Amino acid sequence: MSGLLSGPLTGRPTGRLTGPVARASAHRRNRAATFALDASVLAALLAASSAPTPLYPLYQDRWGLSALAVTVVFAAYSLALLSALLTTGALSDHLGRRPVLAGALLAEAASMLLLASADGAGTLTAARLLQGAATGVATSAAGAALLDLADPRHPGRSALTNTIAPVAGMAAGVLGSTLLVRFAPAPTTTVYLLLAALFAAQAIAVAFTAETARRHPGALRSLRPRLALPPAARRTLLTTGTAVVAVWALGGFYSSLGPGLVRLAAPEAPQAARGMVFFTLSATATLTVWALRRADPRTAVTLGCLAVLPAAPLALAGLHGAGAPAVHGGAALAGAAFGAVSQGTLRLLLAPLAERDRAATLAAYYVLSYLSMSLPAIAAGAATRQYGLGTTSHAYAAVAALLAVAALAALAGSRRRAAAAHPDR
Repeated sequence: MSGLLSGPLTGRPTGRLTGPVARASAHRRNRAATFALDASVLAALLAASSAPTPLYPLYQDRWGLSALAVTVVFAAYSLALLSALLTTGALSDHLGRRPVLAGALLAEAASMLLLASADGAGTLTAARLLQGAATGVATSAAGAALLDLADPRHPGRSALTNTIAPVAGMAAGVLGSTLLVRFAPAPTTTVYLLLAALFAAQAIAVAFTAETARRHPGALRSLRPRLALPPAARRTLLTTGTAVVAVWALGGFYSSLGPGLVRLAAPEAPQAARGMVFFTLSATATLTVWALRRADPRTAVTLGCLAVLPAAPLALAGLHGAGAPAVHGGAALAGAAFGAVSQGTLRLLLAPLAERDRAATLAAYYVLSYLSMSLPAIAAGAATRQYGLGTTSHAYAAVAALLAVAALAALAGSRRRAAAAHPDR
């Protein structure tokens, strides 16, 4: 029988594949293993980004940090990540995914060791700067590698993984860190040592995978800060960009100031409940991405914008007697908005891309996302010193709602233009 190895004496097939069939089968297994590894890298990177959130109250108590200091530490990560995306976002398009990703993972492991040894706001900020830079380099390379490994038998899987792996990673990072705060003897050290070991293991594994991108010259020239978007992707971001800003700004607020908001709404709540507010957001985002994976992407973005409108008032109800459950309910709605908008936007962005545009387009998307996450959070942290967290939260919620309304108007305008251009559809 063709494709089977027969026994040398009996002539009966042994069931082992040989020849082209065996090579094709091995190739598919290798691609599947590489895909799983790249998805795990993306999840681990975002788990490490959210792991400090439940630790911020510990840092505040131990070192006397203000809300502004916490947002500066948070923003150091985001701004370093942005700088890396602007300069190295397309680097893996030139050097290949494997060397860029392996090097970034080793740098990520080093940043975890720095976080484990932090003894004040200065060292914490320096460690987050290194982490942000390493994450920026690795995120675009890993995301582009997932697109390289797209399987025609599973259309949309790569875009879905690019959306669901980060939010699932953020949820896992917050949950794991919260559990370690509760049960580990040295929570501000243990979580980072575990992550350092994970990143070192992933760097070694990546070194043994096959390269998925064709290398081409121009690596040094690609390091010049720039945002490169093909026309189709540019049009998509013009339509959905306001929605992206709204949901990532909410994510930044809950990541940096969420624990303080829970403490303000429910002073008697245990410390674990404070850190878990961002878990609520990221876990709901993960479930939303999965639930809407087959929905029309424009419909998903619209639903996400609609979810922003009740999210903020519900969270603010916690400051007016409803307590921690209302804050977590608002975080859940914000997570649903985050998942729907992120998933819909990425599917619209990535569907028409050629291989040479993948890493750079993902980098541009993450630049917009992390600017939206970090700059409003920094402003909110500064405003808390002057006006207090309660007043700042009300203003933040109002701005997020206005952005969502503007995004809904942009989406409606886009639909009208598409209908006018194709009246027969």
